[in-house]
Amino acid sequence: MTLAPLLPSSPGKFPIADYKPLSNEELAARIRKGRQLLGKRLLILGHHYQQDEVIEHADLRGDSYQLSQLAAASDDCRYIVFCGVHFMAETADILANRPEKLSRRGMRVEVNLPDMAAGCSMADMAAIRQVEDAWEQLGDVVDSRRIVPVTYINSAASLKAFCGKHGGIVCTSSNAAAVLKWAFERGERVFFFPDQHLGRNTALRMGIRNEQMPVWDPFADNMGGNTDQAIADSRVVLWKGHCSVHQMFRPEHVTQFRDRIPDVKILVHPECPQEVNDLADVSGSTSKIITTVEQASPGTKWAIGTELHLVNRLKQQHPEQEIHFLSPVVCMCATMYRIDLAHLCWSIENLVAGELVNRIEVDGDTSHHALVALERMLEVK
Repeated sequence: MTLAPLLPSSPGKFPIADYKPLSNEELAARIRKGRQLLGKRLLILGHHYQQDEVIEHADLRGDSYQLSQLAAASDDCRYIVFCGVHFMAETADILANRPEKLSRRGMRVEVNLPDMAAGCSMADMAAIRQVEDAWEQLGDVVDSRRIVPVTYINSAASLKAFCGKHGGIVCTSSNAAAVLKWAFERGERVFFFPDQHLGRNTALRMGIRNEQMPVWDPFADNMGGNTDQAIADSRVVLWKGHCSVHQMFRPEHVTQFRDRIPDVKILVHPECPQEVNDLADVSGSTSKIITTVEQASPGTKWAIGTELHLVNRLKQQHPEQEIHFLSPVVCMCATMYRIDLAHLCWSIENLVAGELVNRIEVDGDTSHHALVALERMLEVK
């Protein structure tokens, strides 16, 4: 089948409502057929938090950092269907359409997000106007030329562009420590957003004390709710943001597992609060969590504090180990969960028909400055 010319992003030739009644078996079969028709022109990226039935169709899977690298390395594909959330698809658009890539390829890579409602509550906790206002206020107390802004990759492209404009950088949970080291080599203090827990847990391991890390509340009346002296004495200014999934894990959950299973090991994501992170045997990115389990000896017992779909997948893949979900409360990434087989099939079949739905395209100026910060991220080891 010859692909029809791509039209601008549209509601699609086939309405999403037609896909909702279909069984997973039929949807999966149609996805496989669509992938076969599109061939190497299509690349499906899947985040580890996706549902099993969705991520099994991913050509490549990973955490935010790995998927950023994969998007940056993409050369052959013309379309990326991103099974993740909005900020990830933005990052893929920026990296896959870098100027040198466009020049060599002669055409854009079009990025699709199967469900535009797949956002990130953490990313929504920091708006560009709030960050710009905070930057101005910080500059009234300390020399803003000596502040290095660091945004977690779980943020909008506008915040990545802000960092690019102001000598800053993007970090992930995989390279946060290396990024903070990079930042401190260039400035006296770091302005870290939007996740306070990743920033705090990383800085604590570097010897920075809690009293040197004031939390900036964007809804406070003045100086983020801090005194001028607290800002002057700071090493890291933390944005008051968090991951709704990892915020659910509590110290008492750790205690309960240790009381019930004396030799259990606690494995958590650094987006968890400090009180949980400090009690863990291992703290690390999604990729590190997976690798840690993969390399563990048979019979190892784990209580894992991260997204439910990933924990359940690890449990299925490693029956030789005893794996538990750390919280008694079900907590999964609800926005990731919005990507389902119906939306994935709808996106692919419209591509086959020459229709681009749910196009993700970052404007040129934002993309240019965000790329500066993202390339710094990719260079830092």
